[in-house]
Amino acid sequence: MTTIQLLERQVKKLDRTHLAAFRNWFHKYDSDAWDMQIERDTHAGKLEKFAKQAIEAFHSGKAKEL
Repeated sequence: MTTIQLLERQVKKLDRTHLAAFRNWFHKYDSDAWDMQIERDTHAGKLEKFAKQAIEAFHSGKAKEL
């Protein structure tokens, strides 16, 4: 049995209160992991290409300020 399968079994056993607590915890955990990935990608310069494209689109009239 895989780790994922074990986790699925355990989550299915949770009552509503514990499931809600787990859902809230996991949402924060996942959100924090996403934020860290964006930060790493930013520092590594992986988003520069997209920033330049957005600025060019704005200056050429293909995009507008929100």
